[in-house]
Amino acid sequence: MIFDKDGATTIVFQENISLKTFLQNLRNAYPKLKHDNIVVNLFSFDKLTADDILEFLELSNQHRVAKKSFVLVTDKVTYDEVPDEMCVVPTTQEAKDIIEMEEIERDLDL
Repeated sequence: MIFDKDGATTIVFQENISLKTFLQNLRNAYPKLKHDNIVVNLFSFDKLTADDILEFLELSNQHRVAKKSFVLVTDKVTYDEVPDEMCVVPTTQEAKDIIEMEEIERDLDL
């Protein structure tokens, strides 16, 4: 698992591993990441379905309750295919933009 920290945001990605193993590794590393906004880059996975993305729902909800952003980056599944409480975007830049907007909303108590 590779972590790229940029200020209060950590981008997480992995190469050549199963989604199940990646998710378990992410859960294990979560205590170190829980104070950051998290971007999970899923581009290394050739095939992803909406059901695969739903595997991140519990972790996403837990992170959002703590008033931090949790964004999944993939172009294999659209945001229309997942529940509204999950944030899925097609590019890393869009993930950073979402986090910036959510930070502003939290600062303004919106």
